[in-house]
Amino acid sequence: MALSDLNPVERNEEGIAAVLGILKQQFGERFQTGAAIRSQHAHTTTYIPTQAPDGVAFPETTEEVQEIVRACAAHRVPVIAFGVGSSLEGHTNAPGGGISVDTSRMNRILAVNPQDLDCTVEPGVTREDLNRHLRDTGLFFPIDPGANASLGGMAATRASGTNAVRYGTMRENVLSLTAVMADGETVTTGKRAKKSSAGYDLTRLLVGSEGTLGIITSLTLRLQGIPQAISGGVCPFPSLEAACNAVIATIQMGIPVARIELVNALQMRAMKNYSKLDYPESPCLFVEFHGSDAGVAEQAETFGMIAEENGGGPFLWTSVAEERTKLWKARHDAYWASLTLRPGTKGLSTDVCVPISRLAECVAETEADIAEMGLVAPIVGHAGDGNFHVLVLMDVNDPKEIALAEKFVSRLNMRAIAMDGTCTGEHGIGQGKIGFLRHELGHGVDIMRSIKKALDPQDIMNPGKILPA
Repeated sequence: MALSDLNPVERNEEGIAAVLGILKQQFGERFQTGAAIRSQHAHTTTYIPTQAPDGVAFPETTEEVQEIVRACAAHRVPVIAFGVGSSLEGHTNAPGGGISVDTSRMNRILAVNPQDLDCTVEPGVTREDLNRHLRDTGLFFPIDPGANASLGGMAATRASGTNAVRYGTMRENVLSLTAVMADGETVTTGKRAKKSSAGYDLTRLLVGSEGTLGIITSLTLRLQGIPQAISGGVCPFPSLEAACNAVIATIQMGIPVARIELVNALQMRAMKNYSKLDYPESPCLFVEFHGSDAGVAEQAETFGMIAEENGGGPFLWTSVAEERTKLWKARHDAYWASLTLRPGTKGLSTDVCVPISRLAECVAETEADIAEMGLVAPIVGHAGDGNFHVLVLMDVNDPKEIALAEKFVSRLNMRAIAMDGTCTGEHGIGQGKIGFLRHELGHGVDIMRSIKKALDPQDIMNPGKILPA
């Protein structure tokens, strides 16, 4: 997949000019067309070139989102939803120009229902904002992709993260949502009931649709009780294969692990230096257990035995909150730590997911590719899901390095697909992985295209994403 293969989207200059005038009149200072703010609302997280929108709107209500979409629909102008811009595959780029709809001012927590373990929020609420609000209720929202992403963006990209092995992804934790569709009408996909057999599952259709079908304006989310006790720690292993085998054994034994994160030796070196950790520079698992005091202690001890049987250890665990916080801060700072391995470069972050029985094989072959190509590319993974990430450090001004990185990513994606896995476990398709979707899903892509055409016949909702041209 080369950048030249990105879907072209034709600009509608006349329509764009008309919409700019309409929205400036309707929104005043809440509609901006300055170069700097437009660039900030394009894609800048990785090396994919920035493709800025023509204007940025800041709606505060569902009705205002409807006004924006209706104006764009009337003039066939693209509409691109924007949360906090932390996505990694070009989701917020505007290849045909158009209007970026920044939902950051739609940041109200509309309802919390402690007895039902759910809440309803607007899309601009971030996961950290929500958990601060919930702190006194004894509840929390468990999905943690690392970045302090907006919940609307997390739903749109079907995010997950470190807790997914126990609590699932956004797919399992969005009970229903409201969205503005391409014709400017709103749809509410369900009620607060924990299950329903009423018609098509529109919630799951929109979760993960990356803004290509509609713009999410509210979400009803599943909540969890804050555990009575939490224990966790770091366990070194002599090899990635040994660490992966310990993960497989842990999952197969039914140990209710909350987090089990893999880092390879290179990533551990970066994290040690950046976060001042005192662990060997070898493959390690970061592990956490949730439950009762007795339960988390028993789970930690059992995992320690599994690690020892696979040549790992010692497993040093703690239930002291401050010590655990330091460990997980280091894990969440892995991206920034990695950049110190090759100063002056930028990271291409990519992910795949395979059945956990193939995880060790897939990671080993990926490390062999990295060595063969002479890349600097640390590996981290949500190992309990079979999902891992590679951060390729490269000079984005060197076409040869870009071509080499793209070759590596292509081989990684095709390897995962060949192992009955997926080219993306949580980043999404966006622009960056369009070339691999048909390899993975075949005729399923044509079904998706039919859905897109039925719901968005003018192709104004985030065009140039997910579906190959």
